[in-house]
Amino acid sequence: MAHNLNFNNRTGKYSFFSVKEKAWHNLGQIVEEYPTSEEAIRFAGLDYEVEQSPLFTKSVGFIENGDDIIMNDSALEVPNYFANIRTDNNTVLGVVGKDYQIVQNREAFSFFDAIVGGGNGILYETAGALGNGERIFITAKLPDYIRVGNGDDITEKYIFLTTSHDGSGSITAAFTPVRIVCQNTLNASLKNMSNVVRIRHTAGAKQRLEDAHKVMGLANKLSNELEATFNHWSKITVGDDEMKKLIRLALCPNKETLTNLQKGSFDDISTVFKNTVDDAFAYAMISESQQMETTKGTLFGAYNAVTGYFQNVRNYKDNEAKLQSIVLGETAQLKSQKAFELCETFSRLGSDSLIFN
Repeated sequence: MAHNLNFNNRTGKYSFFSVKEKAWHNLGQIVEEYPTSEEAIRFAGLDYEVEQSPLFTKSVGFIENGDDIIMNDSALEVPNYFANIRTDNNTVLGVVGKDYQIVQNREAFSFFDAIVGGGNGILYETAGALGNGERIFITAKLPDYIRVGNGDDITEKYIFLTTSHDGSGSITAAFTPVRIVCQNTLNASLKNMSNVVRIRHTAGAKQRLEDAHKVMGLANKLSNELEATFNHWSKITVGDDEMKKLIRLALCPNKETLTNLQKGSFDDISTVFKNTVDDAFAYAMISESQQMETTKGTLFGAYNAVTGYFQNVRNYKDNEAKLQSIVLGETAQLKSQKAFELCETFSRLGSDSLIFN
């Protein structure tokens, strides 16, 4: 099942909701109005609890019983490990260590409510559960926008959160601007500020989840700085050769490829990388969203060529792989961050900054 959405046998529905827009293979619940956090939990099928239960295995061995020897298969408790169990259907979601602390689904939503004081402008847009319900995700739209140029190029501001109940990963919350014209996620962080908060499921995780909104409060400051940065970039002209060079640097996959670029040995560069660069460059040149005054032949357009490639051009095996790449800090986010850093340097030093080092 490519979408990997949880199907709840109790309700007969997939554990996912979206406001107005169909997504995830047209599965789940589509609602017309933005819900409250309590409604979102219910619409997404996340209204279940997770509890820890002691873990047991069979004791292996034999005991004497008079003249007979019988197998001893009594239960033996596994020390320092527990099973996380979904209480509405008794599904085991994962095995965790003694220090793991459960963060319930409702607590994940309370994180969002805390950011803006409980419903003052935050809009829950999607939420759902994957697999057996061991991983959940939530996206919420923040008030206001990032505006570039004369105001026609608008970026919405989102916060994305995902957490797992199987011990496989941390609680992750990320500030994620999305450019409306092409639904293009603009992953970026400035200077020493990060757009991602990761919290481990250990003792104190609940407290850190409650405190995380203080860090995510930087989102407003970050969005203001991004608006100023993007507007500045939209006024800097970038030629076709500079555009392609910047794309090559941003998408460069390894040191070997970088060495070949430095030497000008393009024949030794992999066909996969060449095709990736060509696809991103083609997106920059012909995509309708790249023909706006803010993006056509500009540094802002060069940045969007990289982020837009991952969002709108690259093929993924399924939606979960796309989610992992774009939002959860894997390939797309790393390359987008590299593009951001290259554009920031270009804005200060010009084309001389595009060196293969």
